[in-house]
Amino acid sequence: MKNTIPSKIIEFLKPAASNLRAADVRIGLGYSSVQLSDGHAGVAWTAQRESGSCTHEVKAGTLAGSPAADLLAMLTTDRPLARTIGLAAANALAAGLPHPETTTAGILDLIDLKPSDHAVMVGFFGPLLPRIRQTGCRFDILELNRDRPGTLAPEEGLEPLAACSVAIITATSIVTGTIDDLLAGLGNPRAAVILGPSTFMRPEVFAGTPVTHLAGVWIRDAAAVARIVSEGGGTMILKPHMDFETICL
Repeated sequence: MKNTIPSKIIEFLKPAASNLRAADVRIGLGYSSVQLSDGHAGVAWTAQRESGSCTHEVKAGTLAGSPAADLLAMLTTDRPLARTIGLAAANALAAGLPHPETTTAGILDLIDLKPSDHAVMVGFFGPLLPRIRQTGCRFDILELNRDRPGTLAPEEGLEPLAACSVAIITATSIVTGTIDDLLAGLGNPRAAVILGPSTFMRPEVFAGTPVTHLAGVWIRDAAAVARIVSEGGGTMILKPHMDFETICL
């Protein structure tokens, strides 16, 4: 198995997954969730891809009740939706481990952008844009969705990534399979953040990378999250049922 972030996640969690099963699996339009037999739950962004048929997940109907290790292994498949399920399972397993030290301070307060910074955002985090732009720093956004004005396509982002002093990278890059290339493309940033509810909240996996902050969630109410995910809800609706925290590496 290659030494990638997804493979590191699987190796790190193998002991934790050995005696657990998936109690509940939901694949929603925005996020997917997995709840384990120990009650802990995790979410991940739902990969958007045409299936070519009315079946989007070939293991549908068998996921709940499966060994947690089987769902975790899906993180390194070549199917984007399977990687979604794998990451949600990984986040549920991480939630059951002793939590690393975290802070509830906002990520922009922690990285403290200055006018002299060059910030690159990978993925579109709309709520952060006004404060970032107010700093007067150089600011580039790399985005797969080309309908968003003022953003760069991924292939246009190689130079900004290599030159930036601050990188804010969506955790959905773990699902899309781009996180390793993004981290490898960074030069020497003073801050590199993995951000969003999909974030894998274990610093051990990111040792030896440029990552300085993991800004993700712990789920407080798994039943509420499963219901909202099933009904097509996203981050803002899920927010009351999650604790948003940051690990400073």
